Amino acid sequence: MTLPMSDPTAWATAMNNLGMAPLGIAGQPILPDFDPALGMMTGIPPITPMMPGLGIVPPPIPPDMPVVKEIIHCKSCTLFPPNPNLPPPATRERPPGCKTVFVGGLPENGTEQIIVEVFEQCGEIIAIRKSKKNFCHIRFAEEYMVDKALYLSGYRIRLGSSTDKKDTGRLHVDFAQARDDLYEWECKQRMLAREERHRRRMEEERLRPPSPPPVVHYSDHECSIVAEKLKDDSKFSEAVQTLLTWIERGEVNRRSANNFYSMIQSANSHVRRLVNEKAAHEKDMEEAKEKFKQALSGILIQFEQIVAVYHSASKQKAWDHFTKAQRKNISVWCKQAEEIRNIHNDELMGIRREEEMEMSDEEIEETTETKETEESVSQAETLKEENDSLRWQLDAYRNEVELLKQEQGKAPREDDPNKEQQLKLLQQALQGMQQESCATRLCTSSQDSDYPLEKTLNSSPIKSEREALLVGIISTFLHVHPFGASIEYICSYLHRLDSKICTSDVECLMSRLQHTFRQEMTGVGASLEKRWKFCGFEGLKLT
Repeated sequence: MTLPMSDPTAWATAMNNLGMAPLGIAGQPILPDFDPALGMMTGIPPITPMMPGLGIVPPPIPPDMPVVKEIIHCKSCTLFPPNPNLPPPATRERPPGCKTVFVGGLPENGTEQIIVEVFEQCGEIIAIRKSKKNFCHIRFAEEYMVDKALYLSGYRIRLGSSTDKKDTGRLHVDFAQARDDLYEWECKQRMLAREERHRRRMEEERLRPPSPPPVVHYSDHECSIVAEKLKDDSKFSEAVQTLLTWIERGEVNRRSANNFYSMIQSANSHVRRLVNEKAAHEKDMEEAKEKFKQALSGILIQFEQIVAVYHSASKQKAWDHFTKAQRKNISVWCKQAEEIRNIHNDELMGIRREEEMEMSDEEIEETTETKETEESVSQAETLKEENDSLRWQLDAYRNEVELLKQEQGKAPREDDPNKEQQLKLLQQALQGMQQESCATRLCTSSQDSDYPLEKTLNSSPIKSEREALLVGIISTFLHVHPFGASIEYICSYLHRLDSKICTSDVECLMSRLQHTFRQEMTGVGASLEKRWKFCGFEGLKLT
């Protein structure tokens, strides 16, 4: 390609704008830094997102590769790219669902038709709001079109071939926040959330177990079928569920009471069967435990034998004949066998320890009771022996006092002061012995009286301070409700004070206090209800 040219630089610029590699007269490239990877090869124009017919988002450009923008020719204007050495124009944070862009730096003589001509290459334009101050807002049909419009930020626009200042400008394209875009984005998010909820609901319904079949209504025919099923062990669970549903529905009346009683009696007949089954399962479990223990002990014996083989092989008589690799393997096998043996041994010892703990718990309860009784009996016997010995000493001192009195009457008057002193000492000793005997009697009587006190405390219906507080609160609650209240209503009130209170414990406590609380049946037919009432004032007279 050899053409005459006057200005090589202008010729190279023109060839570059046409998308052709610039060549010299001799066929050599004029631009030494020409990069063929940018698509500017001979006969192949560079691909830009502004080319007509391309409706795709431009591929991402690596950060280390310089972005080369080309001149864009339109019917009424021409767009010149910015200097590639300058930093990219700044943009604001992208609003959610943004479809609107702000375009500033428009020429003063720019019209809406020119704006459409420039930006319709980015995609379908829905609306344009142009201002008199050389800027406008453009709303596109899709979000990806905004990225193509941002590509034009920094371009210099020139209307026609005019160089007038009013016919030129530098475009600044940025994201714009519009209420219509935000509303459409929120609608789209709500639609996606609804779809997600619907998908989850469908998944839950798919994974939910099927609902049980509906229970038939009561009739004489269905009653006879259920009664026959209640007698069959294999159909008992299904039949008893039907019976429970009928009773909760209130199907029991005077006419059907006998039928229901017979079905309840049939259900009660299965109690013995269930108890026997439980006992049989417990027996099987004990036998399985015993078999497991025996098998584990047999395995431990075999492990001991294997370890003994390894230890005997490690002795010098046999060890010297093995190679290094064989010795290493034998030592590794010995360690592994010892570790497994220790694990199984610990497991067997744990089983035996659990059995011993179960046995020891029962023995400890019995031994503590026997020890307490033996200690109390021994203490009583020692106190009785001390009391008897003091009584005998007291009698001996009395006899000595009487003898001294008799001798005092017979003896002469010379020994009077000595005998008076002896009499005083004997009287003091006698008083001390009497005091000791009284103290021992009090100890024995107090010890004997401790047992009935303990019995009375143990036999008291209120066993702790917590139960006493519960009785006071329930009494106050029922005193406010003179017609009584159900156990569920009482417990719902108590749960506000303490959520750990159990309904069964409250009912058991109230049933123990028969002179304080009374249970009555109220209602007729299906509306029968058990109500608790406070009867403490009446019970005070009875007790």
